[in-house]
Amino acid sequence: MAFLQERLVISGLLIFCCMTAVVASRNRYYTPPPVTHLTDYFPRVSIDQGFSNFFGGSNVQITSNGSEANLVLDKSAGSGLVSKNKYYYGFFSAAIKLPSSLSSGVVVAFYLSNADIFPHTHDEIDIELLGHDKRNDWVLQTNIYANGSVSTGREEKFYLWFDPTEQHHQYSIIWNNHHTVFLVDNIPVREFPRNSAFPSVYPSKPMSVYATIWDGSQWATHGGKYPVNYKYAPFVASFADMEMSGCVWNPKGSVSSCSTKAGVPSSDPLEGQEFVRLSKQQMEAMDWARRKLMFYSYCKDPSRFKILPPECK
Repeated sequence: MAFLQERLVISGLLIFCCMTAVVASRNRYYTPPPVTHLTDYFPRVSIDQGFSNFFGGSNVQITSNGSEANLVLDKSAGSGLVSKNKYYYGFFSAAIKLPSSLSSGVVVAFYLSNADIFPHTHDEIDIELLGHDKRNDWVLQTNIYANGSVSTGREEKFYLWFDPTEQHHQYSIIWNNHHTVFLVDNIPVREFPRNSAFPSVYPSKPMSVYATIWDGSQWATHGGKYPVNYKYAPFVASFADMEMSGCVWNPKGSVSSCSTKAGVPSSDPLEGQEFVRLSKQQMEAMDWARRKLMFYSYCKDPSRFKILPPECK
């Protein structure tokens, strides 16, 4: 729980479909562009085999013969899962259905972190879904930082082009030697390239995969203006179609599931050009998402960064 408190402080400081559906976000209608389904490339992981309980006890409910999990937040506690393996790099994805009731202050997260083994210099790659008040939709917040410094956090926020409470939608992360990419229903919404000019800002140490729901009243909805209202509890987030493919870290030896040298991967765990760079189709889809749906970027926040981080230039 100390780790969750740290995350709260840090955050405080701060789908190619056969038929493309027209969907709405904030009373606006959009048709998402066609893209390759990277989520079809990898096997799904049984939750009861790939994950352990992180916190929350009985608020973690494994269903469908181990293939799905309901994570519950109520007055007693939130809940979470953590992967049994740690990864150097890989493709990580979860289909998530969000709570449908008034959810201000609720945070549903799918992320990578190594705070358990590097408490003061940890890396993190975050997909955080932030609950809404009566007037607003759920918000997607992405973040990435390295070496445990709050000052290196790089948040971007997006509205979604669908109602995330009606059915499961896929939220995915590509993390390799070339870039980190955040995807929603296979649409890239953000790419963070690795740059040799400033390597310290790129996550490089092995991380676990987490799925959680918790109370972010102090910061999640309009900077903490709207806390969790437990009259609407329990809040239930459903996780399914979990995918974790990549370079597995072996803490007892120097050999992992992919080639390493001195603890640093010498080749990508994800083979193929589709993971080295985004295709033209993906770039166009990402441009669509960022033009229409992104409403905050750290690169456009001079009040926070008097000198913008180097990649913003």
